[in-house]
Amino acid sequence: MTTNRNNSGRALAGGIALFALAWSAAGQAQDTVPAAEPEPEAQSSSGISDIIVTATRREERLQDVAVAVTAITGDSLSAADVSTVRSLTQVVPGFIGSRNMGVFQPVIRGVGSTGISIGDEPNIATYVDGVYQPESAANWIDLVEVERVEVLRGPQGTTFGRNATGGLINVITPDPSFDLRGKASLRYGRMRRDAGDYDARFYITGGLSDKLAADFAALYRKNDGYIDDLVRGGTLGDQQVINFRSKLLWQPSDNAKVILTGEFFDQNSTTNSPQPVNGNTAGRRFPGVILPTDAWQASLTSIPTLDLRRWSAALHVKLEFDGFNLEATSGFMNLRWYQETDSDASNIFLGNFPATFATESGSQEIKFTSADPGRFQWLLGGYFYQFGGHSGLDLVTSPGPGVPPTTLNLDPALSGRSFAGFAEGTYEIVDNLFVTVGARYTTERRTFEQVVNGNLVVPKTAKSFNKFNYRGAIRYQFAPDGSIYASYGTAFKSGVYNMASTSPNPVNPENIKAWEAGIKVDPVDWLRTNLAVYHYTYDDLQVQAKDASGPSYVLQNAASAKIYGGEFEAIIQPIDDLNIRGSAAYSHARYRDFTLAQSFFPRPDGGNTVAPADASGNVMTRAPKWTFNLGVDWGHELDAGRLGVSVNTFYSTRLYYDFQNIFSQPSYTLTNASISFAPTGDRWKFSLWATNLTNEKVFQTIRVGAQATDGFYEQPRKVGVSAELRF
Repeated sequence: MTTNRNNSGRALAGGIALFALAWSAAGQAQDTVPAAEPEPEAQSSSGISDIIVTATRREERLQDVAVAVTAITGDSLSAADVSTVRSLTQVVPGFIGSRNMGVFQPVIRGVGSTGISIGDEPNIATYVDGVYQPESAANWIDLVEVERVEVLRGPQGTTFGRNATGGLINVITPDPSFDLRGKASLRYGRMRRDAGDYDARFYITGGLSDKLAADFAALYRKNDGYIDDLVRGGTLGDQQVINFRSKLLWQPSDNAKVILTGEFFDQNSTTNSPQPVNGNTAGRRFPGVILPTDAWQASLTSIPTLDLRRWSAALHVKLEFDGFNLEATSGFMNLRWYQETDSDASNIFLGNFPATFATESGSQEIKFTSADPGRFQWLLGGYFYQFGGHSGLDLVTSPGPGVPPTTLNLDPALSGRSFAGFAEGTYEIVDNLFVTVGARYTTERRTFEQVVNGNLVVPKTAKSFNKFNYRGAIRYQFAPDGSIYASYGTAFKSGVYNMASTSPNPVNPENIKAWEAGIKVDPVDWLRTNLAVYHYTYDDLQVQAKDASGPSYVLQNAASAKIYGGEFEAIIQPIDDLNIRGSAAYSHARYRDFTLAQSFFPRPDGGNTVAPADASGNVMTRAPKWTFNLGVDWGHELDAGRLGVSVNTFYSTRLYYDFQNIFSQPSYTLTNASISFAPTGDRWKFSLWATNLTNEKVFQTIRVGAQATDGFYEQPRKVGVSAELRF
């Protein structure tokens, strides 16, 4: 793997070269001071503040973007108690933050990946400060200090490109400031069985000189186990997270900016403690089995493990010239991940799945954008990405107690490279009528080899995938705070090798064609409304299901699907002290042609019979028909300070987790609430808060296999207190 490691470093090395270019250009940059960049929030002509977003790879008002985007500021995320990317489910319409053990598997409008293989990147792309985050296991992003989060719904196959088949999550953190400021917070909560929850966060930024500034963010998060261990006593489900992130800003002139970012993330947990759904486990066939009878219980052969460590670095260079800007972004990630979990979710040993993953990836993007105001705005760019990694997978199975287990050891190695060029232009044909055309060409090459029990079974093989994607949109701004738009675009996700397979053939790329139309309008100064409708034709979906033989899995192409629906969002601010935000999303997501779906049918004695079956016409997995969210923030000034109350509620109809629509999470509601008090002076803030206020029993995911149907529950009700100091 040395070659892959060296190649991955080239992307960051290219960025360092651009750092030198910035140094040189700084002396040549013009002395004139450019127009000030927009603040993250700018006051519009209405009473509701505008948010400036980068959804189109350039800064624009949220209401002027011809894309369905939900943009949430850091303060709004805090008010809704959204502290991780996965919990965006609480505030984003059409978004489901699903997970499979340590793998984050987001879904937008019914489009989402289920793969866990190295190189099997999610088709909901995640970016942090413009850097692509390729590994599902690495995307447990804690929102320590965030300027805003943008969630783009619908394919983003041109300007973003890589695997943004269903949309993307764009996390923007603040750049270091030359003014000294910071904040520190402590949270303490309690769950069932007196399980403690601890959260400490710290952020500081300031100038080091007149041209250098830096920041530092730190997080320590820990929770005691809240899952009853029915075998050994005590609890499971504990987790400890340490996260450090720092930026260094060098601004040699008004026309040049360089930002170097480094991050370290470490997690140790036993949160991958599944329990059988309705007692459906093959362990039920044997005497001595212990079955959970309620949520947050586990009966496992051994204590599970889910440990992850991530290092990442990024370099961003921005140079401003007459008429255009140049931006170059480099990224590098090193990920080490170990997991071990029970295959049948019972205390009867029928199998285990210990797995080790080691990956490295690097990316480099260069982008030119127009800077002059005028009727024509454009961008042009190139992108390079590569990864390399290997795994150690032990598929341990046993037919029952007293029978020695058999172990199948897989040691796959995977790597890949991707090159892309993209361009987009927007032209104002006549006053207030804008036409946008964009295109992207991508060429990828992926390699795979497989070693089984020390024997080379699949010699190194490779396949290339090439794709041209395009997008067109038209927008008419009929009022200063109102516009209507329509768009059509395509996107694709590259073909993928299954690391748990001995097949030398990858699954085919998946492709999507999408129509979208919407209206964004502020009818009065205290009301903002956004409506979007869409229709997708989705071909060669890459879907994953467990293998009939045990803990391994099958990766296959579902022939096609059809998805259509719509979302409505509203923000109401009738008075300064009251802010109401709400949304509703409808999705009709069906497999259109899926005749040989890997299907599971419950057995009377536990476990499932596995057989291919026709799933055509069935509801797609993790695609609820309706979701709603409602958030209310109210504040009132008292003589001693400010009192605040926040409530956020999310409702979803039934979610299916298998192709035959047999296994599901029924409709549910999750509610978070808090009461806060900030003494006069705006430095301190004290809160009493609760998450999952009604103690709903909600599966984060349900896994269906031959030996069991099992799942992982969301955390139970948590009540706590917090204190925050700003300085």
